[in-house]
Amino acid sequence: MSTPLDNLFLRMREEKRAALIAYIPAGFPTVKDCHRVIQAFVDGGVDAIEIGFPYSDPVMDGPTIQEAAVTALNNGTTAGDVLDALEVAVNAGVPSVVMTYWNPIEKYGVKKFADAIAARGGSGVIHPDITIEESGEWLSAAEESAINPIYVVALSTSDDRLAKVTAQCGGFVYAASIMGVTGARASISTGAEGLVARIRTTTDLPVAVGLGVSTREQARGVAAYADGVIVGSAFVKAILDAPTIDEGLIKVTELARELALGVRGQ
Repeated sequence: MSTPLDNLFLRMREEKRAALIAYIPAGFPTVKDCHRVIQAFVDGGVDAIEIGFPYSDPVMDGPTIQEAAVTALNNGTTAGDVLDALEVAVNAGVPSVVMTYWNPIEKYGVKKFADAIAARGGSGVIHPDITIEESGEWLSAAEESAINPIYVVALSTSDDRLAKVTAQCGGFVYAASIMGVTGARASISTGAEGLVARIRTTTDLPVAVGLGVSTREQARGVAAYADGVIVGSAFVKAILDAPTIDEGLIKVTELARELALGVRGQ
C-alpha cells in the first residue's frame, strides 16, 4: 500500500526535513469557509492536511479546538461535509487524512467510512480514542480500503504498549508531546524528544509530533528530531481572534509560511 501520505514522507526523507501537517475541523468557521482555510494552508506551504470530524465529546481536544468543533456542529456539519473538505484538500494537491473519534465512524458504518475516505483520495484516519484491542474491524476495513490507520501515543504509553500500537499503525505514528489536551503552548514538553526516540525503537514508520506547536521556533525545534510537525490550535486561534474571516485567512497563510520555514530548520 502506498498513499500520497507515504510518498510525502519518502520525499521528506530525501529533502532531510520534517513535514508540516495542518489541522482544521470541517465546518469551521463555516462549511464553505473551511475550504478557504484549506487553500490558505496550501498557499502558506503546508505539506499535509488533517481534517477534523467535529464531535460533541472531544476528550483529546483543548478549549480552542473544542470551541471550533462547537461552531462546526452548530453549523450543521455532517459526515458528508467532512468528506467534502477532505476531497478539497486532496484536490489542492496535498496528502490529507481525517482525524475522528470512534463514535462517528461507528455511526457512519466502519467499512463504509473507510471506503469513503479512500474514494475521496484520503490517505488515512487518525483515531485517538479507540484501543488496539477494539480495532479489529477498523484495521480490516482500513487494509481493504488501502488507507492508513494512524494511532496516537503519549508520554505515559508503556514500552510494551508502544510496540503493540506502532505495529498496527500506517502512514505515521502520532506522538502527543504533552500529557493533556490539545492547545498552543509557550513551550513544548521536554519529554517529546524522548517519546520520539522510544517510538523509533519499535517501528521504522515516520513519527509526527502534535499538541502545542504554535511558532516557527517551536516547529524548528520539533523538526530537529521528528518526521512531522502537527499544528492545529494555533491555526484555529488565528481564525477565532480575527475580526473577519478574510483577515483570519491572511493570518493562517502567514503562520503557515512561518511554520514552513521552521520545519526546514530556518
